[in-house]
Amino acid sequence: MADILKDSPIKAVQVEALVVMKLVNHAAKTFPTVSTGALVGMESSKQPGLLEITSCFPFPTIDVPTTDSHQQDSAANIAAAAPRAKANVAYQNEMIKFLREVNVDANNVGWYTSASMGNFVNMNTIENQFFYQKEPNERTVALVHDVSRSSQGSLSLRAYRLSPAFITAFKESKFTTESLQKSGLRYQDILVDIPVTVHNSHLLTSLLHQLPSDAPKEELSFPPNLAALQQDPNTPQPPFFPNYDSLDLAIDPFLEKTCDLLLESIENHHTELNNHSYYQRSLAREQTKITAWQQKRKAENAARTASKQPLLPEDEWQRLFKLPQEPSRLETMLNSRQVEQYARQVDQFTAGISTKMFAVKSNLLPGE
Repeated sequence: MADILKDSPIKAVQVEALVVMKLVNHAAKTFPTVSTGALVGMESSKQPGLLEITSCFPFPTIDVPTTDSHQQDSAANIAAAAPRAKANVAYQNEMIKFLREVNVDANNVGWYTSASMGNFVNMNTIENQFFYQKEPNERTVALVHDVSRSSQGSLSLRAYRLSPAFITAFKESKFTTESLQKSGLRYQDILVDIPVTVHNSHLLTSLLHQLPSDAPKEELSFPPNLAALQQDPNTPQPPFFPNYDSLDLAIDPFLEKTCDLLLESIENHHTELNNHSYYQRSLAREQTKITAWQQKRKAENAARTASKQPLLPEDEWQRLFKLPQEPSRLETMLNSRQVEQYARQVDQFTAGISTKMFAVKSNLLPGE
């Protein structure tokens, strides 16, 4: 990952806190539908390679009747493909023109999207980022906000770019086995993870430090001793202060859902492998037929040579036989990258749960 990041013109992303609040608010309002929008900012002049995102605005939504599942899927696809739609490109240019008039950073630096359970590695994400990244001298990123992960208590905001090797392969639409072996492109090389930091202005930071806490509404208990009375109420509790919530043995529902999605992605991956195996079997059958035909034609030509007759062409097999076309391996690569994303999420959540399960193992399995 460090080698891929070294080739990227953007080494880090700095997002203003106001942009984060707008993005989170937009994603929460449209959940579970995907929310997308444009990012505005500029590259830092003091620190080359640092992309500063100072503003954002959502793309307009298209109301589609949701009477059945097919129309719901079409509405989701329209929302996910909004960043590269022609109408939204014109809308984005118009908005940037208005922002320039009010002295706001008016450089397009990418787009943002919401995700659920880390499910964002798909063709819509790839095509949207390729639409932004194909321009010369571009400085664009894709911000991904995971709504489900953020609901667990920690903000999930990641920035991604397509790697140069994947951009080259995507332009040529060459995702065959031979081309992937020559280029050495792997599923780990599709997306480049860019470090993200949230930035607050100095005025906002000073305001946060000066915000007074609300006065308690319930009756306060008397301090047990003089030391407790003299202790600063803002002093945090010692690290070994008992927290009984951590003893809850219930498995996190986020982990359960992530495991279900992981199994589904693995099944899709096996389906793609079966399709490729069917292609290989079909290719082997056709090549066997071609070999038999060529041997037969050579024998005929040998007999014709002996009888001094004109020879028959030996390249007619190209007209008589049609080799099957190899399916693109792009879907397989995206599936593999999505499986890796789910596996990382499972790994982050299983550490604490596994510890509690081992602690109470004797109670769960009394026979052992």
